[in-house]
Amino acid sequence: MTTNPTSRDYNKASVLDVVLTHAPLTRNDLIELTGLSKATVSRAVEELRADGFVVDGGVDEVTGRGRRSTYLDLPGTTGHVVGISFGVQTTGVLVTDLRGREIQHMTVPTADHQEVADAARWLVDLIAQAAESAQGPLRQIVVAVPGRVRNGTEIFGPAESMKIFAGPGLHRAIEDLVEAPVLLDSDANASLLGVLTNDATITNAALFSVSTILNFASCTDHALARGSTPAFGDIGVLSSGVGGEILDELLSTRGLLRFARKRGLDLERVEDLWEESHDEATRAEVLEAFTTAIVTAVSVVAVTLDPESVYFVGRLRPLVDEVLPEVRGRLDRSLPTVPEIRTVPHLIGISTAQGAVYACLTMAHERLREAVLGARHQSRSAAEQSAPAF
Repeated sequence: MTTNPTSRDYNKASVLDVVLTHAPLTRNDLIELTGLSKATVSRAVEELRADGFVVDGGVDEVTGRGRRSTYLDLPGTTGHVVGISFGVQTTGVLVTDLRGREIQHMTVPTADHQEVADAARWLVDLIAQAAESAQGPLRQIVVAVPGRVRNGTEIFGPAESMKIFAGPGLHRAIEDLVEAPVLLDSDANASLLGVLTNDATITNAALFSVSTILNFASCTDHALARGSTPAFGDIGVLSSGVGGEILDELLSTRGLLRFARKRGLDLERVEDLWEESHDEATRAEVLEAFTTAIVTAVSVVAVTLDPESVYFVGRLRPLVDEVLPEVRGRLDRSLPTVPEIRTVPHLIGISTAQGAVYACLTMAHERLREAVLGARHQSRSAAEQSAPAF
């Protein structure tokens, strides 16, 4: 029968947590970060070494008198994770070890698929290419998509060109092809997770992904908010405050390009709006509508979610940078308290994949911790420890 975890199990799990998040490090580092005694840490390290989760990773450089310390590291054989940004135009795949250290990344144009199964096979082939040099088992896959996602499996409101992926089909198709857990998430959630991982001081925040579609994410107490219905996060359907336009029609590349063309601007792509010269009056009209839409969007989240910070990422970020001073001025005049508004540098295909990797690591680490705590078994004939089923 399975016994309850002991204090020894919890100590071992604590040491594993620190190794997974801080390796390479010394035993002294482990003692300091865990608060455990030298003997307890040494015992846990040797057990983790036997399990294959700790190896010696070199020695430190000591100047003057003193004893050099051996670094402990996480071996590549413990496994790897894969984060994917499955965008309309670009797909990025990032493979890291369980410490979050990059093994390989690749960015390719997104292939046009007419069948969900074909798209799943294409993504799995990309994973195989990117993970060719990875060691150990594939522990987790997270695919970030331009749409809203419920329960990690169902896609709602994807970009127009990705309508075939609405529903749970893509999740099922990928899971059928790989021997690893698969989770879907929105590109906005992945981007916000990247922001949260890089700044642990953030508590309440909102993020707008202004790319092919307008997508939205928020967090409370440093945890991503996830709704239970398909309507959650669908902020793009709200009125923009400009005529009859909704927010998605002015804060997405597709919608803003159409709006600008209707106003007479000859644009081949939306980037031409800020990279090329145009009639000043017409361009000013488009920027006025864009500015109003941003003010509306920020106002909505400011009065409902009370975020400390609001972030903008995506292809329209350069245009957001241009109008931010006016946006802040209008919000100062209309709101008693204005959240800090920032744009986030965004590497197409990779930044979102990094957020997906952070999600992978959180889940993989938690499963390993649970394996440590559930690894102690007692047979009817004798009480013996068995090696954790890592």
